[in-house]
Amino acid sequence: MPEIGETAPDFTLPRDGGGEITLSELRPKQVVLYFYPKDDTSGCTKEAIAFTGLGSEFEAAGAVVIGISKDSVAKHDKFIAKHELGVALVSDENSDVCERYGTWVEKSMYGRKYMGIERATFLIDGDGKVKQAWRKVKVPGHAEAVLEAVKAG
Repeated sequence: MPEIGETAPDFTLPRDGGGEITLSELRPKQVVLYFYPKDDTSGCTKEAIAFTGLGSEFEAAGAVVIGISKDSVAKHDKFIAKHELGVALVSDENSDVCERYGTWVEKSMYGRKYMGIERATFLIDGDGKVKQAWRKVKVPGHAEAVLEAVKAG
């Protein structure tokens, strides 16, 4: 799991609509990398819609927003079309990137333990270093808080 000030683990992953995104190729832009459990679930949909709604402000502040989950590119495409999302979504089907960022964790629901993605967001600066990290994210107000951090420079 990268700490504040450390270089964010680089990756190349398939993205919605075809093609790939390589984190290091986005420099010198700031990158908002948000990890979420599953396409088209309540909290994940609200989070993606919130980031989409602030998309022009993130862009004006020089930041790119990327969502990452284990869902396939095909599922991402359906999710984007259904909710008219404006954020890039990448697929980490093998959970390699999730593990490197420390978001692939043991969870528990109704007494059953399982592995899943912890909702987390990383703000990566133009030099590729982790500038800020939010763990165990609660969706309401989160996209706005991240935007404020981006604007703070």
